[in-house]
Amino acid sequence: MDDYTFLKPKLSRLKLSGILETLPLRMDQAMKEKWSFSQFLDLLLTDEVERRDFRQLSRRLVKSELDPDKTLESFDFTFNPRIHEPTIRELATCLFMEKKENIFFLGPSGVGKSHLAQALGHQACRKSHDTMFRRTESLFKWIHSGKGDGTYERRLKLVSSVPLLLLDDFGLKPLSEEQQADLYEVICSRYERHSTIITSNRDFSEWPMIFANPLMGSAAMDRLVDRGIKIVIEGESYRVHNFVKRAGNDRKKQSSKHRQA
Repeated sequence: MDDYTFLKPKLSRLKLSGILETLPLRMDQAMKEKWSFSQFLDLLLTDEVERRDFRQLSRRLVKSELDPDKTLESFDFTFNPRIHEPTIRELATCLFMEKKENIFFLGPSGVGKSHLAQALGHQACRKSHDTMFRRTESLFKWIHSGKGDGTYERRLKLVSSVPLLLLDDFGLKPLSEEQQADLYEVICSRYERHSTIITSNRDFSEWPMIFANPLMGSAAMDRLVDRGIKIVIEGESYRVHNFVKRAGNDRKKQSSKHRQA
């Protein structure tokens, strides 16, 4: 039977209407290859599971605000051999999340800290973990702005409870005292409960100075580093390297045009 419309109401009621997308193909395969009933049903359900997984992953990635291009597959490990690829590959298994460990990528601007952090975020999303990637200063501005519309508590709870939080450019811009208090609350709430990935161009020794209150700074850092994995990246900036490379190519093209003229 070529018309499957009579199945739509039942599949829709069971929230399985996606099966109709591959049902004709699977029916043809089943008849040609003489599948058993159980094999046919198994493949139909596998198709539906894969569709749902893909939709959930897409929604999770959109909510995370991760750059879609900053994945492990797109990271060029050959550019900086000092980045220990096996360590990054091990972190990509996301076992650190089971251990409630934090990861810190430290180093100068442009060496790949944010790319690696987001690549691990992508891996977490693929393993069905909700993830949030934000620049530190803008995130805590967003939390604090919730006091104006009554969403402050909800926003603070969301950031405190997301399974994987990625704070980019930690310590790059100053936080107000209210934002520092929110940062402290987030760190305390996540301690031994959820993992956090932080990128920063400031050394650990400078982190307590993010807080105006030295006792608060000391307590926050003590909780962060207790389950921390520190990865220092040194070397040339990717962005500067690519800029110089493009400039060189442009000069070669211009020189070639002059010779031809």
